[in-house]
Amino acid sequence: MAPHASINTQDIADKARRDLLQLLEGVRGKKNLVIEKALAGPVGLFVKFSTLQEYGVDRVFFLENDNVDSSQRNVVFLSRAEKAKQAQSIAGQIKRLRRTGSTNHEFSVFWVPRRTLVCDQILEEAGVLGEVNALEFPVYFVPLERDVLSLELDDSFSDLYLRKDPTSMFLAARALMLLQQSHGLFPRILGKGDNAKRLADLLLRMRSEQDVTSSADSSASSIPSRLGLTPSMAIDNLIIIDREIDLPTVLLTQLTYEGLIDEVFTIQNNQAEVDSSIVGAPPSQNTSSSSKDASQTSQTSALKRKIQLDSSDKLYAQLRDTNFAIVGGLLSKVARRLQADYESRHKANQTTSELRDFVAKLPGYQAEQASLKVHTSLAEEIMKHTRSDLFSRVLEVQQNLAAYSDPSIMHDNIEELIARDCPLTTVLRLLCLESCTANGLRPKDLDTFKRSILHAYGHQHLLTFAALEKIGLLAARTTSAAGYLLPTGGSSGGGAAGGGPRVTNHNAVRKTLKLIVDEVNESDPNDIAYVFSGYAPLSVRLVQAVIQKTALAQSSSATRGSAAAAPPASAAGTAGQGWTGFESALASIRGATVDETQVGSNKDAMRARNVLAGGGGAGQEKTTVVFFLGGVTFAEIAALRFVAAKGEGRRRVIVATTGIVAGDRVVGAAIEKRGFGAS
Repeated sequence: MAPHASINTQDIADKARRDLLQLLEGVRGKKNLVIEKALAGPVGLFVKFSTLQEYGVDRVFFLENDNVDSSQRNVVFLSRAEKAKQAQSIAGQIKRLRRTGSTNHEFSVFWVPRRTLVCDQILEEAGVLGEVNALEFPVYFVPLERDVLSLELDDSFSDLYLRKDPTSMFLAARALMLLQQSHGLFPRILGKGDNAKRLADLLLRMRSEQDVTSSADSSASSIPSRLGLTPSMAIDNLIIIDREIDLPTVLLTQLTYEGLIDEVFTIQNNQAEVDSSIVGAPPSQNTSSSSKDASQTSQTSALKRKIQLDSSDKLYAQLRDTNFAIVGGLLSKVARRLQADYESRHKANQTTSELRDFVAKLPGYQAEQASLKVHTSLAEEIMKHTRSDLFSRVLEVQQNLAAYSDPSIMHDNIEELIARDCPLTTVLRLLCLESCTANGLRPKDLDTFKRSILHAYGHQHLLTFAALEKIGLLAARTTSAAGYLLPTGGSSGGGAAGGGPRVTNHNAVRKTLKLIVDEVNESDPNDIAYVFSGYAPLSVRLVQAVIQKTALAQSSSATRGSAAAAPPASAAGTAGQGWTGFESALASIRGATVDETQVGSNKDAMRARNVLAGGGGAGQEKTTVVFFLGGVTFAEIAALRFVAAKGEGRRRVIVATTGIVAGDRVVGAAIEKRGFGAS
């Protein structure tokens, strides 16, 4: 019974790879793999196609293309089981192969992350369930980085807040429960928001069910085990952030390098697709034409290049969390250093060993040179975007709205953007930002903007406005509420989940948590506000209220000109005090407040673990898990890395989320894509 180990994201990736390869190994002989498009990227993060080939995969097809052929007897489907559409597609393709193919196929379906009764019923109604070998591939969290875990659920935001589908919440609870089974219970579960309360309750319920199951198994076993789950010695807190408590952060334009790459090019599964005219053609690779889909999209691939964006690129790891204003200077320094290192080969009187060392380093120089070329090209393209009149105008409006200036003075700018036929997502982000920070728009102004948008972009966007109102992004101002308005359609259940306020008093929160920082040193930042050049994300301020109390309290008190009631800054103790010291700020933020303490089910086991951990793990690095329900932005990840680096005591922050989001994708989830009268 060893002490709990800290979370190692590489172990999670290794387990997912082993599980998938074991499933493939169970299907003997060559096989065709039919994979759901949304799963191709996440699976590619932990297993390469060459490895799949070693385990018998001959060709890869996308499920949505409906073009799997009869070239192999074994056909393996890899798909999520949460939506009926995928099961219907699998049933249709099995029936087509059975009807048109001359081969007697054997079909296997690997459901991700679990097998559901709905999918079984669909296959049964289609008459194919009896000839399918259905198994589970239980992958939940996919590591994006050493400190980032994601469920990679692209539709989690729209499922939770637009369609009110709690599936992603259940999957999040299962994923967090698996972490507890591996690393011990989260000693304290904190959170803010009604959905955060529901997730915490679901997690506690799963823990109770686990205890009951363990007790039943122990009773039936000849060797009873009464240890059960005990609080982790490596993890001190789980902090759950409900995305809807901090919508303004998502709507603002991210100003870190990684954030702007996501805004301009879109990052998915640690990759960005960039036009080859910007970054050059990809290096020649010995790739096999194993997939029919690959051959069909070869023309598109020739125009686009996939850029890998993760810590395997040392230059990108250095640049990604910096404010874009200083990226040019950093790239220049790297270019000068590489040039100096490369020219050192001409130095006279070099010994043989020095030449040998240079030759050994040459591949590293070449890789760094290639990385420098790519990121210089990306930075130049982003700079064209940031220096445009449109970007400057939009950023000016956003910063004025975030600073709680009179929003009516920004209306002329928004009207001009509509008249210039700017992208609809850009206009809607500004309107939603005003609604979220100013207690909604005045009914007269909202009607005017709706009329202008319907005339400029099409009357199908009546449905867009209805969806935005349902999410809670856009609403008419009322006379009685403080903070931003979210009507009953914006949050199912309202404050019933935990008795929290229905709306956020942004004016009070801005002062209490110092969301606006007037002077930001972007080259050597001393506050998380650098990620938005003056605006501190509310979500990250709440994390600071738990693990960085002293610094946040001093900063807030300096703003208010009064002493803050902050708890003493013991390195080991601040995180264990929960929300203490910031109760007034939490009372001004919409939604329920979560603060649950978990204790072990067996006191003897807890004492034994404490002894093995050396008296409670004094001096041991503590890990805080921050889970974003509904998605997290790259700017928030950068801010949390800054918090971890500047934290009190030895602390590691693991960011977990349902997926990566940005303003365009959040607003885009509500935009009606169809036009009236379309066939």
